Amino acid sequence: MLGQKLYVVEYTLRGAERNFVIRLERMDNALAWHWAGCDAGIAVIPRFGQHNIKHVSRPMAERYGLENVRWRLAGAGPAVALEQPSASREVEEPH
Repeated sequence: MLGQKLYVVEYTLRGAERNFVIRLERMDNALAWHWAGCDAGIAVIPRFGQHNIKHVSRPMAERYGLENVRWRLAGAGPAVALEQPSASREVEEPH
């Protein structure tokens, strides 16, 4: 278990927000989509030591209503959306 980290995976399944925590050595977008599929009941959870299973891809997961998968390192804080400039701000133009 040395080198393993905790990751938070957040996703939307048929309009409902879900999240879970998983311990892995590494995480990337493809793995996040696969593990979100496992959590949603779409993908097969591999048995211990079983490394040759087919992972669920993003297009396949999207067919079953899985979308908006994002992941982060646990303890890194919530994912924060960047503030968009407001269109209602009034700007003074020089005369």
